[in-house]
Amino acid sequence: MPAWQALPSFLRNAHQSLVDAGNAAGGAVVRLGLGVSRPYLVTDPEHVHQVLQERAANYPRGDDTALWRSVRKLVGDGILAEGDTWLASRRTLAPLFRRGRLDALVDPMAQAIDEATGRLEEAAAAGSVVDIGSELARLVCAAIMRVFFDSRVSVDEALRIMEAQEAIVTAMASRLLAPFAPWWVPMPGDRRFHRSVQAIDDILLPVLRAAVREPGDGDDVLSTLARAQRDGQPLSERQMRDDLVSMVAVTTETSYVVLTWLWPVLANHPDVADRLYAEVDEVVGAGPVRAEQLPQLTYTQMVLNELLRLYPAGWIVPRRAVAADVLGGVRIRPGATVIISPYATQRMTAYWGEAAESFDPERFAPGRAEAEKDRRRAYFPFGLGMHRCLGEHLFNVEALLIVATLVSKFRVTLTDRTVPTPRVAASLRPGRRVELTLSRREHSVAGRSL
Repeated sequence: MPAWQALPSFLRNAHQSLVDAGNAAGGAVVRLGLGVSRPYLVTDPEHVHQVLQERAANYPRGDDTALWRSVRKLVGDGILAEGDTWLASRRTLAPLFRRGRLDALVDPMAQAIDEATGRLEEAAAAGSVVDIGSELARLVCAAIMRVFFDSRVSVDEALRIMEAQEAIVTAMASRLLAPFAPWWVPMPGDRRFHRSVQAIDDILLPVLRAAVREPGDGDDVLSTLARAQRDGQPLSERQMRDDLVSMVAVTTETSYVVLTWLWPVLANHPDVADRLYAEVDEVVGAGPVRAEQLPQLTYTQMVLNELLRLYPAGWIVPRRAVAADVLGGVRIRPGATVIISPYATQRMTAYWGEAAESFDPERFAPGRAEAEKDRRRAYFPFGLGMHRCLGEHLFNVEALLIVATLVSKFRVTLTDRTVPTPRVAASLRPGRRVELTLSRREHSVAGRSL
């Protein structure tokens, strides 16, 4: 696609431009003319699997891509690195995400989320307008800091970290739009980026040092890192810091970012909202949510799956080719940048039909998914291959708990019912705040809504 066509579209609406380019190419590998940068856009599920899974060694993240260069400035060498460093970090941290461990934490997480809705109940009583993104961040922190960090990081500290993360991912926008710019060339947002990284270190490093002095025998993140060894030696403070920063991001970022999109989507699909509320009423009633109820929230899970399809937090995944390759008949030169976009592939008509960009949870109905296995290969909101996100099951548990808790307690009315357009950032964020008012729901003794 020539620069005169691709570059203005990308600058105007980077997200939709990738969808449009993928649709125009019919899933074929296409080169985008973005001025000095000319990356290959890979959207076909078969080609995506080749890059992220089958030939992953030839397509590392690469420090010379704008996104990963910026990410490494934040998280350093840890779970988001490559090679032996990544493998060592994954071996240390993966046990924390075992399904059995997470399932055992459902009830404590549900209790923490339920207790943290007190501010929302006050807002509902007062008729106050709330920024649901900020409130979701608080709910996520309440659950995660208790069960993953043994409350060594307070909710207020975690919220300050998330504010810094917000500044970081949005400060990276200029570098995403100008990926050819060297890091030593000053760009808008650079100072904010570095201040925010320092703010995170100022919060986490004292907590980490305290955990090293008294590691304890728990299986929380800090105790695990404090006890961990590599090559027979304790981890350096830098290694622990890098893994800790990565883990805070992994355990908080996706949940509140993705769930912020849910409320305008429901406002524009009342049939989906009615069915969601009916299921939560039947399964959960007045709450609180319990672990054994989660498998019964099948429609709620379908809604979350469709939400992840249209609004994946990780909307763009750049890779750098180490050696020459051929993808779909297109020769990829060594050193070339390859862009994979779950946002684009998961909205393309070639894989999801003419109504690809409409919200339809029935795509993920039990039984239908197996019948449409080829379509499901075009669904990868958590990535693929060895770098598939560790937090996938955590998101599914946490999101179900948060949505079921909020739906059981409140009805919501948005101040602006339109679905926001995304803004350019490292993860998919609404272009404006999502604000709403809440009204408290009443339930009968039997647990059914009145």
